[in-house]
Amino acid sequence: MGKRLELLREMFPAAGVIAFLVNPRSAAREAETEELNEAARVLGVEIRILSAASESEIDAAFATLEKERSVPLVVSSDNLFTDRPVRLVAIAARHAIPTIYPYRWFAVAGGLMSYGPDLAEAYRLVGTYAGRILKDTKPADLPVQQVVKVELVINLNTAKALGITLPLPLLARADEVIE
Repeated sequence: MGKRLELLREMFPAAGVIAFLVNPRSAAREAETEELNEAARVLGVEIRILSAASESEIDAAFATLEKERSVPLVVSSDNLFTDRPVRLVAIAARHAIPTIYPYRWFAVAGGLMSYGPDLAEAYRLVGTYAGRILKDTKPADLPVQQVVKVELVINLNTAKALGITLPLPLLARADEVIE
């Protein structure tokens, strides 16, 4: 969450407010919000929380944000949002809200930018673990692992549609640039 905020801040250095779309019913809500607020304090920006617990509330949150032109948005990794990439990208485009998402499939679907874990790597780790268990390794004997590879994907077409000029250092750090 902190890195997503940092990337938006790099793209919009004058932004004093950055919004965060979160599901108030999510188990991860507190941890994500706390991490984002800590990063906001370090970066000197205000976080505006937009809550949505249903599809209709997602529309209302974006409509609220549209009134405040040029406020970038961070989307939570809650399933309410991640299960609807095409819908969220379309709403963000309709309201012209620059948005960073948690997974690459959002940028592929037309979202401005995504930063998050490489899920292909996560699935590879799961497969490796399953193979070791099938070869009689006790699960308790396997080390706990987590995905350490993250990817930054930027959609230049969306940036152009929003009238955004991306900083060259940000483009250079991208794992993938969609043109």
